[in-house]
Amino acid sequence: MDIMTLLLFIPACFALNMSPGPNNLMAMNNATRYGFQSAFFAGAGRLIAFAGMIFLAATGLAVILHTSEIVFMMIKVIGACYLFWLAFKLWTADTANSDTAQTQGDKKQFELMQQEFLLAAGNPKAILIFTAFLPQFINPGGNTELQFSQLGSTFLLLEWVAIAIYALFGLYLRQWFANPQKKEIFNRSCATFLACAGLGLLLTRRS
Repeated sequence: MDIMTLLLFIPACFALNMSPGPNNLMAMNNATRYGFQSAFFAGAGRLIAFAGMIFLAATGLAVILHTSEIVFMMIKVIGACYLFWLAFKLWTADTANSDTAQTQGDKKQFELMQQEFLLAAGNPKAILIFTAFLPQFINPGGNTELQFSQLGSTFLLLEWVAIAIYALFGLYLRQWFANPQKKEIFNRSCATFLACAGLGLLLTRRS
């Protein structure tokens, strides 16, 4: 892959990585509640989901989402329901309980990774982004599998940078919202955003 393609791809890709969305919001909220390390490594769940989507896009299996209204609708409804469930959990969270990263065991870390994975996997628009965005930087005359691998790896690396940035911001908010009342306002704001994202997901259509 030539340098010019990468120079065009990296800023466009990072803009996608940094765009506010349910997963980035979750990373920020996890850092606020459990600390930077827990939020950062929980992002591995998101990366696993995205890696699977990139593989599907590279092998052409993503065409199913383009052609099957039923499959698209099923994934969309499941993803939206999961967003609503997360919103409910945040809205009703006990802000008086001072959860910290030090009190979280391996089981809790796995649960955070699982949440990130399910949230990313439940958004059919994500795989459509990979289907529409990555191919723009593919040279049909070259080795398309290798190019997809390079672009996909770059995307995942930049995604983890975005996770770190949002987690750091959440760490700052953790200090800012040390007061239980402020934590409740923050949690409910996040819950409202997640619920709106779920509603937006239900209203999306295949492009």
